[in-house]
Amino acid sequence: MNRTLYTLLFHLALPVVMVRLLWRARRAPAYSKRIGERFAVGLPDFQPGGIWVHAVSVGESIAAAPMVGALRARYPQLPITVTCMTPTGSERIRALFGDTVQHCYLPYDLPWAVSRFLQRLQPKLAVVMETELWPNHIHQCARRGIPVALANARLSERSARGYARFARLTGPMLAELNLIAAQTEAEAARFRQLGARDAAVQVTGSIKFDLMIDPTLSRQAEALRQEWSATARPAWIGASTHTGEDEILLAAQRQLLVAHPDALLILVPRHPERFGLVFELCRKQGFTTVRRSLGEPPLAGTQVLLGDTMGELLFLFALADVAFVGGSLVPTGGHNLLEPAALGKPVLTGPHVFNFLDIAAQLRDAGALKEVGSAPELAAGIEAFWTDPASTEQARSAGYHVLKNNQGALGRLLEGLARLLND
Repeated sequence: MNRTLYTLLFHLALPVVMVRLLWRARRAPAYSKRIGERFAVGLPDFQPGGIWVHAVSVGESIAAAPMVGALRARYPQLPITVTCMTPTGSERIRALFGDTVQHCYLPYDLPWAVSRFLQRLQPKLAVVMETELWPNHIHQCARRGIPVALANARLSERSARGYARFARLTGPMLAELNLIAAQTEAEAARFRQLGARDAAVQVTGSIKFDLMIDPTLSRQAEALRQEWSATARPAWIGASTHTGEDEILLAAQRQLLVAHPDALLILVPRHPERFGLVFELCRKQGFTTVRRSLGEPPLAGTQVLLGDTMGELLFLFALADVAFVGGSLVPTGGHNLLEPAALGKPVLTGPHVFNFLDIAAQLRDAGALKEVGSAPELAAGIEAFWTDPASTEQARSAGYHVLKNNQGALGRLLEGLARLLND
């Protein structure tokens, strides 16, 4: 498939795209708002001529935050625009950056919408986070002489096979990229094999290692646990869970309650449209559950605290003693394992971590990460950390050292972006 055929098929699929958008709006009403932006209609009044950063959703927005902060410090004269594709991503961008950046949804990858968007924005540099590549956006930037960088670039073997199936489309697109800042050498090799220019590919490491944690966060969490009279309670978090995982975590919590009747599970679904469904699941399974969004404190008999708020995940990690990171017991690819590690938490994950293979391998090899595949294994892993202070301390220390030993990717990425801006 080449780009002309891709564009034709995209136009033919627009009715399906709209139906899917409206279907998602039934569960998450925010999808029904600002639809015009997705077609480059009704865009905000941008200050043109700056840096455009695209972060598809929440995870990419969080990963982009240190880079955006550094770009603002280095180029205070340039406006920065951050785009995304999801309402949760939009909320996160506003929470992270406020009015310090310009923001809108990224228009769909239709030539006329892309052209209108770029004409309005006129960026000097485009930075795409991780793997969110759109052929017409890349091509239109190339036609206008706008350099495009793929930052914190990752490409799993499975994704590479998918790209290879459409080589006539993806090969020319990758060849038009000016910088691919790959996380690992293996991923750099996959990009080259798929058509990226050798001169454009650079191994910088993952900027997720350059995570900066507010030093007051742990103190705030400890103060809240004291307020809850829960300092001595064993608490664990199941973070960023997807459909099919919540039942497994609740089964593990039921098993833990046998030996630890005061055990508290902080359960945090990945997507806000699932908050209500997961709350009902907890209630139907007989767990005494309170909702964080309502400010309900977990009492002595509370078994589950539902983390149904946005922008609080790091704080909820800080509240727990042990962390399980979701999207990994189902084949989603996992989520960021470094956030709980940076907070000094022993980390558990499921087997499906193909989006974070290198990070998972380093943490596992160092003894900071335990992989589990079932509710009994999860319960046993948490139990081991609760009852063995020595292994807990070893995991905490190992996670910290993995984080520190890999920092520096942000600096290498910024050097590459500076070269593009200077050119």
